[in-house]
Amino acid sequence: IVFIIANFVNAGMWFERFVIIPTSVSVDFLPGQWGVYHPSWVEKLMFAGTFGLFMSLFLLFLRFLPVIAIAEVKGVLPQADPHYHDWKKLKESRRSSKS
Repeated sequence: IVFIIANFVNAGMWFERFVIIPTSVSVDFLPGQWGVYHPSWVEKLMFAGTFGLFMSLFLLFLRFLPVIAIAEVKGVLPQADPHYHDWKKLKESRRSSKS
């Protein structure tokens, strides 16, 4: 739930900045040039690229710095069992006795 709230806060802060910048860009000092601001294709592509860059960096972050602690994963692995090597020998002896 905190993640959802954080996303809403982030979106709200972005819209606050969006309101500040386009309104200052759209109103010129000369009344004859007042009008509605329309972003160009370059600005639209830069905006879309920010999402792509964020997602790429976010996925790289998850790939190299996983969310799950390594200590928790090690506890689940069979190699973490102190008698793991004994089980390995037992399995090998069972295989050799079957053949």
